[in-house]
Amino acid sequence: MPTPLRRAASTAGAALLAVALAATTGCSADSGSGTAAPGGKPVNGGSLTFAVSSEPSCLDPHVSPTDASAVIQRGVFDSLVSEDTTGTVHPWLAKSWKISPDGLTYDFTLRDDVLFHDGTRLDAAAVKANFDQITAPETKSAYAASLFGPSYKGTAVTGKDTVRVSFSRPFSPFLQAVSTTYLGIESPKALKAGSSALCAGGAHSVGSGPFVEASRTVGRQIVFHRNPAYRWGPQDGGYNGPAHLDTFTIRFLTDDTTRLGTLTSGQIDAAVVPVIAATQVRTDPRLRLLSHQSPGAVYSLQLNTTRAPLSDERVRTALLHALDVDSLVTAIYIGVYQRAWSPLSPSTPNAYDASLKDTWAYDPKQAAALLDQAGWTGRDKQGYRTKDGRRLTLSWPVLAANVTRDQRGALADGMKSQAKAVGIELKQVTVDSGGYFKAAYSAGYDVLDLSWSRGDGDILRGLYFGGANLEKGGQNASRVDDPQLDSWLLAASATTDPAQRRAAYAKVQHWVLDHAVTIPLYVGTYLLGTSKSVQGVTFDVSGWPLFARAWTTGR
Repeated sequence: MPTPLRRAASTAGAALLAVALAATTGCSADSGSGTAAPGGKPVNGGSLTFAVSSEPSCLDPHVSPTDASAVIQRGVFDSLVSEDTTGTVHPWLAKSWKISPDGLTYDFTLRDDVLFHDGTRLDAAAVKANFDQITAPETKSAYAASLFGPSYKGTAVTGKDTVRVSFSRPFSPFLQAVSTTYLGIESPKALKAGSSALCAGGAHSVGSGPFVEASRTVGRQIVFHRNPAYRWGPQDGGYNGPAHLDTFTIRFLTDDTTRLGTLTSGQIDAAVVPVIAATQVRTDPRLRLLSHQSPGAVYSLQLNTTRAPLSDERVRTALLHALDVDSLVTAIYIGVYQRAWSPLSPSTPNAYDASLKDTWAYDPKQAAALLDQAGWTGRDKQGYRTKDGRRLTLSWPVLAANVTRDQRGALADGMKSQAKAVGIELKQVTVDSGGYFKAAYSAGYDVLDLSWSRGDGDILRGLYFGGANLEKGGQNASRVDDPQLDSWLLAASATTDPAQRRAAYAKVQHWVLDHAVTIPLYVGTYLLGTSKSVQGVTFDVSGWPLFARAWTTGR
């Protein structure tokens, strides 16, 4: 099979759209006080309705790279293992696993008591069918296939309940990858229905999880019922039996005002909260605000290093110094979102380098000096710098949905004003998806913005590995291609030693900032508002809410 990060352009479309729309999300409880809503003894029965801000076009996480699909389907599709927010891995569908001394094989021993919702028994053949389906070129997996890394060889059945995953070179991020919804295990019988049915969801989404996907009404909601037979949840020390709720409903309310209104009026039990409403929800005596920084790639500007004028490192560095990120993030996000210093979030296990804090500063004088050195010494009537009669303009294509989410439009306006003060025209252009793909695939842009939630530093491989460009299914919007970077990224993926991985990822983080290929802006936070009757909400390593252990005491 082709290397996932170098897949054909036809595979990359959905992944690119997810880059453009990717939510910077993550969760912990009560503004960081824990990982679950407080509560007493769980109550069985009842229903809970949760409103989200977007409806994915495809509900199959093997195909869809969106966080929306992963959140929706987490209660339906179990994974081989689970990983907590500290990076500790726990048994789930696999009761044990062994990594070979050379790091080339992963042997999983499965539980023998797991049944899919259609009555099919989980076995090694089912796991192989899932992994074969994800990595098959015809599946056109937009993100899940990349989680197998650049050296995946295949999956083999070694016994009724034992399966081996093999690589041509060590790939340590794989254990975290199989904890995600994207590599969740679907019924092999359901897989035969084909991609269209799997994307449609509803009765076609058949897993082994605590919730059975009963029905989907496009544009409105998905209804889930409790799986009474469930006894094989993550062995992480928490409750792993059937869900407490009889019915769990996810509603699609894309308008922030409408979604907030249904929460505050008591029509629903939980909702994704827009950042501008965080204080309102936090101070409402009937509600609770749960929040947590998202792991993975922070919201940032990625600068195209292959096209003038940003092919000149001095111009990239000038833009870095021209932006007063501290002031903008403080003013716009009022303490809810933290200013970012690294392309990685601080909550990314065994990867974030805290020493990057304060390593660059807002310095318009330094920016001006760098632009002078780069030959951008002229000025036009609007005050923008020129060189050989050409204005210093940086093209930044965006989708309309990305302008309106998380106050990003206001953030962009502030950055455009600050860039203009040193003579740079930061030109944000709203385009449709076709125009966005055309610009991104042809490197016809100077700046792209992105974020990507993942609880592993391996997200840096997608962002900066040479050739992992957008048109090839990666997230390398800066289009950097450096052998030294590649060597560090491969070294990190070749070791299971957390200290060695941290050291390699630290070098990557420093390099991309030293060479100004990325400008980190803010660390996204998933904001979940709930009625105080909602208890037991937990969160996964990607920072997304889990309702498998939730209950309600009634509105």
